Amino acid sequence: MENSRIKMISGFYSGSDEDSRLIKTRQGQLEYFTTMHYIHRFINKDSKILEVGAGTGRYSVTLAKEGYDVTAVELVKSNLEILQKKSKHLKNIQSFEGDALDLSRFSDNTFDLTLVLGPLYHLYEKTDINKAIDEAIRVTKRDGIIIVAFISVYAILHANFLYGNWDQGLELNFTEDYQVKHFEEQLFTGYDIIEFEELFKNKNTEWVTTAGVDGPLEAVERRSDFELTDSDFKKMAKWYLTIAEKRELLGLTNHLIYICRKNNHLLK
Repeated sequence: MENSRIKMISGFYSGSDEDSRLIKTRQGQLEYFTTMHYIHRFINKDSKILEVGAGTGRYSVTLAKEGYDVTAVELVKSNLEILQKKSKHLKNIQSFEGDALDLSRFSDNTFDLTLVLGPLYHLYEKTDINKAIDEAIRVTKRDGIIIVAFISVYAILHANFLYGNWDQGLELNFTEDYQVKHFEEQLFTGYDIIEFEELFKNKNTEWVTTAGVDGPLEAVERRSDFELTDSDFKKMAKWYLTIAEKRELLGLTNHLIYICRKNNHLLK
C-alpha cells in the first residue's frame, strides 16, 4: 500500500507542471498570496522553518530568499530536482528527499514553523494521517506554529463535478448516506472542515485558526467569460484576507490551512 501511494503521487506530479501551479492562474496566485500572508504572520527574522512536501520550492525558496533559515523535504524526485536547482546559490536552505510520515532525520523541538502544505491531500489511512500530523508536531518547538493544508470536499464537487458528471463526484467523495470517503484511488482527498479540525482534537496543540486560501476561484475561473485584471486581482486579494477565516465561507474554498500552536507542556 505504501509503495503504491508513493508511486501514484510521483506519477501524477512527474506529469504535471507543479512549478507554475501557483503562478499561472488567478486561483493559484490567490492561494500563494493568502498562504504567504499567514506564514509571515507567525515568523520573525530568527525563525527556523521546515516545509514538508515542499514541491518545487515556491514557498521554501521564496522564504530562503527573504533571509529565513529553511529546510525543505519533498517526496517526488522530479520536484526536488527543480527545488534544488532553484536554490543552489542559497546558503540558508537545505533540501532532502523524504516523506511526511517519517521525519526521523530531525530531532524533537527543532523548528519554529512547520509547513505541511500538500502531503495530507494524498493520505487516506487514519494511521498515516495521524503519523504525518504527529511527526510535524514532534519536530516543531514548543510554542511553535504548524500550518497544515487540506482540501474541502464540497469545493472538490463544485470545481470538478458540475459538468454533467455529478453522479461520479458523489460516488468518489461520499458514501450512500453522504459521509465523506477517503481512499487512495481518489489521488486528492477532501474533508469536511470540522472533520479535519477534529484530527487535532487529542494532539498536543492549540487551535489558532482555520482559513480558506483561494475562495471559489478554481470553479469560477473555468468559465469562458472569467476576467480579473491585475488591478482587480490585487484589490480582490487584499479584500479576501478580511474574509478568509469566516466559518460560513470555508466550504467554498478549495484549499484551506489549519493553523495550530504546539503546547508548551507534554500530554500525559
